[in-house]
Amino acid sequence: MKVGLLTSSAAPLAPYWAAYLKELGVPPQAPALADAEALALGAQSLPGESPVVQLALGRILALDRVDAVLVPQWPAVAADAWGEALTELLPRRISGLPLLISVPERADDLTALEAQATQLGLRLTQNPGGVRLALERVRPLAQSPRSDLPALSRASQLTVGVIGPRPLLQEDVLVSALRSTLEELGLYPVFGYQVPYADALRRAERMEEGHKYPAGEHELFGAASLLGGKGAVAGLIFVSPARDGSTQAALRRIAERLHKPALHLSLEAGQTEWPELDTFAERLHTGGRSRAASDTGESGA
Repeated sequence: MKVGLLTSSAAPLAPYWAAYLKELGVPPQAPALADAEALALGAQSLPGESPVVQLALGRILALDRVDAVLVPQWPAVAADAWGEALTELLPRRISGLPLLISVPERADDLTALEAQATQLGLRLTQNPGGVRLALERVRPLAQSPRSDLPALSRASQLTVGVIGPRPLLQEDVLVSALRSTLEELGLYPVFGYQVPYADALRRAERMEEGHKYPAGEHELFGAASLLGGKGAVAGLIFVSPARDGSTQAALRRIAERLHKPALHLSLEAGQTEWPELDTFAERLHTGGRSRAASDTGESGA
């Protein structure tokens, strides 16, 4: 049986699943196209969907004659059909896809993770002893490495928190132009995914009526709240994928709970210009100069 695996820096457990498949004797196949080509392929097939969905589909289509594909689950926000059921919706929209199997993208509960891994292993190999041995060998890869909040300042630049879904902001093919634009405008971006996950979830405990919202929204709120509470962070930029109304609505709900200058951006694949970002950057720089003048006793006139 040939199995594909969608790997991404936005899926922390991808190395775990890759190693597990190898231990089972089912080496995973990788997409045969570069990310830019996969994105174009997905956009051609689903032009009306967000670039995040297009990229995932393109990577699946770029797999060479596999029988099944392991697809890491996305952290969903409220009313987010794709985030909640990507592996169910794609086959309804695109015929002829291989079997899509959703797998956890984080090991929040090791027992639950290994239960799902066991079911998958038995499904692929029908070898209980081999599955148990494979689980033991890859168990260390399920442990999340300890991480710290990155530096919140950089010489001659103003710091901004950039908040958005990991499947968008951790994909270079989607976000590299935005990153470059921020730096050209004298803004130092600290991305929400750089906030340690456990810290973000602890911060999310402060979210009013948080029980109403899925885990993905907790993660976004926690990162935004933590960065927004730092004096070094001049403002927050909320980024949603183009044509993704659920994420846009979630980010607006989060922004309304915070008190930093904020800008909302919609990111399209291949986009290189954001006029509203130029205005926001000037607003932040002007505010920074005013604060500096006040601190030194100058009038700023």
